[in-house]
Amino acid sequence: MRIFEAMRQRDPDFFLHSGDTIYADGPIAAEATAEDGRVWRNLVAEGVHKVAETLDEYRGRYRYNLLDDHLRRFAAQVPQIWQWDDHEVVNNWSPGKDLAADPRYTVKDIDVLVRRARQAFLEYSPQRRGHDPDGRRTRIERVVRYGPLLDVFVLDMRSYRGSNSDNLQTAPGADSSFLGRRQLRELADNLRRSRAVWKIVAADMPLGLQVPDGVDAQGRPRWEAVANGDPGLPRGRELEFAELLRAIRGVDNVVWLTADVHYCAAHHYDPARAAFQEFSPFWEFVAGPLNAGSFGPNALDATFGPQVVFQKAPPHPNASPLAGFQFFGEVNIDPDSRALSVDLRDLDGRSVFAKTLAAA
Repeated sequence: MRIFEAMRQRDPDFFLHSGDTIYADGPIAAEATAEDGRVWRNLVAEGVHKVAETLDEYRGRYRYNLLDDHLRRFAAQVPQIWQWDDHEVVNNWSPGKDLAADPRYTVKDIDVLVRRARQAFLEYSPQRRGHDPDGRRTRIERVVRYGPLLDVFVLDMRSYRGSNSDNLQTAPGADSSFLGRRQLRELADNLRRSRAVWKIVAADMPLGLQVPDGVDAQGRPRWEAVANGDPGLPRGRELEFAELLRAIRGVDNVVWLTADVHYCAAHHYDPARAAFQEFSPFWEFVAGPLNAGSFGPNALDATFGPQVVFQKAPPHPNASPLAGFQFFGEVNIDPDSRALSVDLRDLDGRSVFAKTLAAA
């Protein structure tokens, strides 16, 4: 996974891993034929030939990644902040996900898989172990403060969501939940109270990109992320983000960093283009994947007024790392001007897009 060497050579202060830290649902074969007929060869370890189901199989996927020399050198040098997404458990998982028709799984209960996967994630995540206010468990969502210039708000977009659906609910409720009430309230409060110049929201899924998840029993499109393909006023999971954006309206220097969609992009959100207009303009930067198939680009949902300023995606889906469409993002803050600069970089560390934002 040579992209980790490209990132290490940038000598970062820390690395924000936006989820999909493993692909627990992807069996690993010794060889695969790439898009141009070349053969991609994998190192194969015990247990990775099948999907992860047991706690030890989930743990084994993290151990497997650590067999890579580039990753180990990177981890020895660079502090990291992790969050999780779907592939730590199973593709596009949400409560009630039906695995009955998937012959790869002998464990069909998604709650059992989530519990095992979460334990393995927290065992390998470089995160201080603690408990939430109720004393039950470590929380993935948290705030990491880096002095007067930077606060990082790490989100958990998995633990509190409702089931993936047509995402067109007209009122907030369990079915439209994504961040959940507590996380939503705390995020808004912490952003308003932050005294850092820059507030980075680390989201494992983008706000305005349509991320499909097949169809429901009625044949309606089912959605994996926030957007629902309806360009009108907020519905479904968009309701939470309308509430959040309204609550932080006027908070300066909020930037969203995200991944999930397997290509890189820069999006600008502006109420002048939006159906919902009660928010301040902001930027969202998308980067990935690090060492997985490349896809995209995804369609935009106009509810919050996103505009594609830049995107780079493969010419065909599931392009292998041999095709070169692997990306990471780099953020720098100038201590004198306080300007924040973002570069989207490729597998070799070359910048494919750059943007500098002045501090308000």
